[in-house]
Amino acid sequence: MIAHWLDDIEALEAISQDADTRRIFLRMCAMSKDGSLPTFLQQLARDRGLDEETKGQLAELAADRSFLLAVEEYVRRTRELH
Repeated sequence: MIAHWLDDIEALEAISQDADTRRIFLRMCAMSKDGSLPTFLQQLARDRGLDEETKGQLAELAADRSFLLAVEEYVRRTRELH
């Protein structure tokens, strides 16, 4: 149980530290909230610039709304500390 929790913290920290990655995840969270995420995922599936593994990983993460909300909350709280 603790190892899983630590993996989540490490993932959240990695996302929050990389500006491009952070922007993608925050955008996916916003799209999830406003219902436009399915359109994004359709566009992602047609993108020839991304390999299938990356597309699959992004689609899997985008489907996990609780993870996206956790990313948003983690980024917000860590920015408040700076």
